[in-house]
Order: sequence, then structure tokens, then C-alpha cells
Amino acid sequence: MNRPQPTVRLRVPTHEDAVAWHRLFADPEVMKFHGGRPAELSVYEELTARQRRHDAEHGFCLWTLLDESGEVIGFTGAQPWPRDWGPVGETEIGWRLGRAYWGKGYAIAAARETLARVRAAGVPGVVAIIRAGNERSVAVARRLGMEPAETYTHPTFNEPALCFRLDLTGALPDTSTGNYTT
Repeated sequence: MNRPQPTVRLRVPTHEDAVAWHRLFADPEVMKFHGGRPAELSVYEELTARQRRHDAEHGFCLWTLLDESGEVIGFTGAQPWPRDWGPVGETEIGWRLGRAYWGKGYAIAAARETLARVRAAGVPGVVAIIRAGNERSVAVARRLGMEPAETYTHPTFNEPALCFRLDLTGALPDTSTGNYTT
């Protein structure tokens, strides 16, 4: 049974969003696959500033994700792969939500909007790098129509990082209907 997707809104992160992200991601369960412990506020201040630059330069970024009421619930978007290992030179799609918003369809709804936006910006394909064991993120990637590709060794955690890929040059799978859109 398919439930209706929630209404989401994506916006370029503001300086104030750094505070909201810091609060939402202070939960060790949210950070389990992102280092295991909450980051300092300064990390999110730098991240939101970098995303504003990405949006200005590329037309996409990790956008602040808002629910139906306008509440900040996390981020979803795309950015150039920021590391010197893995899919260097490619565009990464990603998502992170506060735990209270898990399992409600927000990540998939926002990620679908992200795919439409990056495709409109001329991005030919995206990757998602997901640490082994992060079954929630794997499920989102698969629901987007992404296919497993190569595996990298994560240099910080010395464990597998799975790379999922999606070609944006052809018809995109409409995973809610099984049809393809151009």
C-alpha cells in the first residue's frame, strides 16, 4: 500500500539553519553513521555557509528540509563530492533528518525533488555513498531507483562505504508508479 507523500519544501540554508541542524542532529542515533557523536555548532555554521556557496555556483546544494508547517526537519540535496577518496568529481545526493521525522516519507519526497532540481541544473548523474549497515539510507536510495555500484573503504572508519548510482540523462523511474518520466 502506498501512502501519500508528505509535502516538503527545500530552501537554501540560512545561517539560522545551522542552529536547527545542530539541535536536530545532536541525537547519537541520528549520527550513528556520521561519526557517532554530535558535531559542534561551528561545523554546521561552516556547512550551511558552504551550501550557500554551492547553490550560487552550481544551482544546487544540501537544502534545508521543511515540513508542511515550515518546521526545519533536516536537509536533503546534492553537492559536489567533497572528499579526496570515493567518487571524486561526481555529484553526491544525500539526506539527514531529525529522528522524529524518520519513517514518514520525508526523505524520499525531498530526495525526489532534489533529483528533479539537479537534473534541471544539467547534472548527468548522482551518487549516494552509504556506510554499510545504514539500511534506512539504502532503502531511500533504492526507492529513488539508484543501483548499487562500487564499494569504497571509508578511510576514517575503515569499513565499506557503498556507492549507489543513478543516471539522470534518460528517463527517470517514477518509483511511486513504476513508470518513467523524461
